[in-house]
Amino acid sequence: MIHAPGDIRFEQRPDPRITEPADAIVRTVATCVCGSDLWSYRGINPVGDPHPMGHEYVGVVEEAGRDVDTVRPGQLVIGSFIASDNTCPHCRYGFQTACMRREAMTTCQAEYIRIPQAGGTLVAVPGDPDPALLPSLLTLSDVMGTGWYAAVAAQVKPGGTVAVVGDGAVGLCGVLAAKELGADRIIAMSRHHDRQKLALDFGATDLVTERGDEGVARIMDLTHGVGADSVLECVGTAESSAQARRATRPGGSVGFVGLPHGVEIDGGDLFGSMVGLRGGPAPVRRFLPDLIDRVLSGRMAPGKVFDLTLPLSEVAEAYRAMDERRAIKVLLQP
Repeated sequence: MIHAPGDIRFEQRPDPRITEPADAIVRTVATCVCGSDLWSYRGINPVGDPHPMGHEYVGVVEEAGRDVDTVRPGQLVIGSFIASDNTCPHCRYGFQTACMRREAMTTCQAEYIRIPQAGGTLVAVPGDPDPALLPSLLTLSDVMGTGWYAAVAAQVKPGGTVAVVGDGAVGLCGVLAAKELGADRIIAMSRHHDRQKLALDFGATDLVTERGDEGVARIMDLTHGVGADSVLECVGTAESSAQARRATRPGGSVGFVGLPHGVEIDGGDLFGSMVGLRGGPAPVRRFLPDLIDRVLSGRMAPGKVFDLTLPLSEVAEAYRAMDERRAIKVLLQP
């Protein structure tokens, strides 16, 4: 529960119950703290009344409503941070986070969670996966799915040059996504040694420590004045947004998935740049079956973004560690 900026508490709450026929109750096996949770923790987003936190989860179905026919009790499942019916026109186009019945998941740092629109939201993990894969499976609920969407939105193609703005968990997963999609050159923008190391492990070929104008200049230098074919914007600040657009070649694309704060785009500048923009909240549900398969097959291991694991009861320390950059991403075990 968040009570005020900087005030996270572990509290006992009533167990969630099925309230609609499309609901399911999931016992969480693992959850975590997201970088976007820090906007409220730091007071940048208003907190308001005390309320639960968290939107990332992997768990076991305990109970399913009568309208849920795609998953059943006992199955290990993963779902998006936005619940969707997966049948409306927007869902069928592959943009489930714009579902006409969408509901935001906001109570997932907990032992049990109610999943609305469970039949469209949850995807069962086949077989009996190795517990060692749980961190990687957990990333698919948000950060890996979001990094993947950033790469897809930026039209990453085999042989292309990609720049990734942001070295948080989403940005690092964006590096991994670009590698999986066949990019030949991946420029990771980071000035933190531990994150640089992981970026290289995920497939980055170049590291840029500069930011702003200097960061753009460095990318232009690396690309012989052309710019990157695809840029993944994974932060959401005005500076990172401008840096991403300016580092993209004319005709290239930016995939922006960082939650915008103070971002303004000048129409004239955009018109002259000939850069394409696409982003927003990642339609994780679209990618889940493919990403689950990639994790289970051992093709990729995005769970490496978790560099600290704590019991759920120590959630306050998890927030402190991420806020103070002592951890990239913290996994919480109920």
